[in-house]
Amino acid sequence: MAHRIAVIPGDGVGPEVIAQGVAVLERVAALYGFELHLQELPWGSSYYRRHGRMMPPDGIETLKTFDAAYFGAVGSPDLPDHVTVWGLILPIRQHLDLYVNLRPVRLFPGVPAPIRATPEEVDWVIVRENTEGEYSGLGGRYRRGEEEVAVQVDLFTRGGIARVVRYAFDLARRRRKPFVSVTKSNALPHSMTLWDQVVTEVAADYPDVPWTSMHVDAVAYRLVKEPGRFGVVVASNLFGDILSDLGAALMGSLGLAPSANLNPESGWLLCEPVHGSAPDIAGKGIANPIGAIWSGAMLLEHLGWGDAAQAILKAVQRTLEEGVHTPDLGGSATTAEVGRAVLEALEGPRVAVP
Repeated sequence: MAHRIAVIPGDGVGPEVIAQGVAVLERVAALYGFELHLQELPWGSSYYRRHGRMMPPDGIETLKTFDAAYFGAVGSPDLPDHVTVWGLILPIRQHLDLYVNLRPVRLFPGVPAPIRATPEEVDWVIVRENTEGEYSGLGGRYRRGEEEVAVQVDLFTRGGIARVVRYAFDLARRRRKPFVSVTKSNALPHSMTLWDQVVTEVAADYPDVPWTSMHVDAVAYRLVKEPGRFGVVVASNLFGDILSDLGAALMGSLGLAPSANLNPESGWLLCEPVHGSAPDIAGKGIANPIGAIWSGAMLLEHLGWGDAAQAILKAVQRTLEEGVHTPDLGGSATTAEVGRAVLEALEGPRVAVP
């Protein structure tokens, strides 16, 4: 079987970490007997400087000709974030209706973490609503000057909430892990009360899945103090974004964190590390490629190559356990050295990650 994958390295450290991820994807495809046709698309801030936009006008239509996309990072110090982010990654999520953002969080042996917990306690998946909520882009700025007013409008729809919550309940049923819905209805009486109502309605279809609702501030507190009480966390766009970065910190570094943006109905997905473009270390060869490599594993898993994805995770685990760490984890390994270590670990026995 063959899959067409659009590779968008993007900005900052994106090209550095995606290069390592591509090498791992190509190697595991050869080991497991499938083909990946990888085509690089040079979109991002450099493209903007030449053309005045982050991607070509037909960029979304171009992406539809692929089965998935493998994305690096977006953002440059010389360009406003609303230009870079709203010119590339957010339009892709919205126009391709990638309404589920999956962000797994887990502890790896050998990685220094800021909390005292076991790998069994820190093994969550954050399911973030990915196309509406607080990132809908509605609102405006008025009366420019000393009396300027900014209005930011959150968009929550019954259908948008229901579909991501249903996905999260299905995931919780498969994982047999504690399920938590994140809310803030005590302060947001319109959007979050609708969220709570829809979650309760959907939960009626899952009587076998225990669940609870918690305010976002309490979730942030308990993720640190009681990490073992979480398994699947479903949250709005903003809350999911913030909590998943907290989860990355608890893992030991933002450089470890992967994500997948997907539409379960169409099967189309975009996988990317969570860390962003990190312009302060771009070009130094010290960015952590694990988040990108793990994102590649998520891409393969959703394309139907679960054994290959597990092999990548096993290789990542072995690499980290052996102490091959970039500076963000207190080590001295380069981006390329970590990538080579993962490739070498792939050559060992094919053992699935539990």
